Amino acid sequence: MRPVTQAATSAARKWTRHALPKPSRAAATSFTVSQPESQRRLATGTAGAASHSPTSFDSPFGQSGRPADNTNKVPNFGQYMSRSNESTNRVFQYFMVGSMGLLTAAGAKATVQDFLVNMSASADVLAMAKVEVDLGSIPEGKNVIIKWRGKPVFIRHRTEGEIKEAENIKVESLRDPQADSERVKKPEWLIMLGVCTHLGCVPIGEAGDFGGWFCPCHGSHYDISGRVRKGPAPLNLEVPEYDFPEDDKLVIG
Repeated sequence: MRPVTQAATSAARKWTRHALPKPSRAAATSFTVSQPESQRRLATGTAGAASHSPTSFDSPFGQSGRPADNTNKVPNFGQYMSRSNESTNRVFQYFMVGSMGLLTAAGAKATVQDFLVNMSASADVLAMAKVEVDLGSIPEGKNVIIKWRGKPVFIRHRTEGEIKEAENIKVESLRDPQADSERVKKPEWLIMLGVCTHLGCVPIGEAGDFGGWFCPCHGSHYDISGRVRKGPAPLNLEVPEYDFPEDDKLVIG
């Protein structure tokens, strides 16, 4: 009887292996929480109704534990999309971009304008920007010194002999080559800044070896046209901006 019993036991084991289904991966890794029988029945009774609810979640896995055919469900964002057509949306976007650009440009203009107004010269500085001189009160052959922008300005009413002397000088022999015609607008009137080009001293008029100006600080000599002829000064006396609005009126600046 013993061999018959062992054969029956082996047949039962083989039948059990083929009859019982293999557990799926989801079932192997999942766990359940025991619930009372009443709650389990309630959940079972409402499962069908919940599957049709718009807020229910549909598992991507089938009832047998295998993945369903469609596992990539994309949410519907239709309620967030614009109801207008593409042209209307594009026009609105262009309008917003243009408006923001216009506002930015206006703000930048106002900022720059306020900065420039704040940094501009004050009224007292503007009052000294230009100086008007009556040339009728300066006799021929005399010098006049006026103050313009905190600097002395030499005004010389030259004679005919001084004009010829200034024009006959060879420009090539000068340290700072410059013709007399380049330094004056009217030959009889010579207007220059009274600042030595060496270290900023004030030269003395009608002095020096060339009958023009002499700087006693370091011995620079200037001729009757204000050109350096001797000494350490590297350049001629500077000629400022000026104009003759009338025959006997001079405006410097």
